[in-house]
Amino acid sequence: MAAKEASFDVTSEMNMEEVKNSIQIALKEIKNRFDFKGSIADIKLENGKLVLVAEDDYKVEQVKDVLFSKLVKRGVPIKNIHFSDGEKALGGNVRQYGDLISGIDRDNAKKINVAIKNSGIKVKSQIQEDKIRVTGKSRDDLQKVITLLRNLDLPVELQFTNYR
Repeated sequence: MAAKEASFDVTSEMNMEEVKNSIQIALKEIKNRFDFKGSIADIKLENGKLVLVAEDDYKVEQVKDVLFSKLVKRGVPIKNIHFSDGEKALGGNVRQYGDLISGIDRDNAKKINVAIKNSGIKVKSQIQEDKIRVTGKSRDDLQKVITLLRNLDLPVELQFTNYR
């Protein structure tokens, strides 16, 4: 990298400690809520996936709402949680799994690279495993790229790190 070039990385990460903290806080709130008294409602983290269990689809959605509010407060990107459809669990309950997406997959990395190239901004972008490095001579150009990427419609939330 030339001395005058500036760069940043485009990533999409989940802070698992904050996810765990959010689950604990959400469970505490659910336990104390009147509308959940005497009902089944649980949130677990199993094999890197969220598992929500409740009596019916409506209660699962309420559990999800409580959890999402806690995740947002702790800065966890909820856009990176992709839920499956609800399925029947033991005792007539409903279970729903949520995949926690970390990193930028190949397809989304290509979309990001194409958007940067098509923008005409004088920067270079390069895929590096599950992140993208963007370099350019002008910090203003890098700011333009960040603005461009914030407006892209992707299934994950992007973060911009190592800005130098």
